[in-house]
Amino acid sequence: PISLTIPSTASRVVTVGAYDARSFSYADFSGRGALEKNAEMWVQKPDLVAPGVRVTTAKAGGGYGEYSGTSFAVPFVTGSAALLMEWGIIRGNDPYLYGEKVKAYLRRGARHLPGYERWPNNQLGYGEDVIIRLH
Repeated sequence: PISLTIPSTASRVVTVGAYDARSFSYADFSGRGALEKNAEMWVQKPDLVAPGVRVTTAKAGGGYGEYSGTSFAVPFVTGSAALLMEWGIIRGNDPYLYGEKVKAYLRRGARHLPGYERWPNNQLGYGEDVIIRLH
């Protein structure tokens, strides 16, 4: 069943799902999309996935803790988008880089996780965001 809601269903939004980086499996709490016709174009959602299960991060008040949720997957993709913008605009590799091109680069660079036959799919989109791993 489709479980994504607005704004993640918008065609120009980069929609991020979560997966478990330890088992390379879809996180069951992550939203599912569908390949749907939106106006005159096909929209695949989610676009990408990033680690979102037992992510180690800073805790309020100090120290570290493990947390799960798509809220912990989104920063991985946000950081990747920022690195792409730096690579393109600041370093001059793609001076006319804009949002849709960033999304296309992210999708094209996504890594397929083992155990899934169809790509893109309604759970993992085009695959795992790998740009953040390259830095």
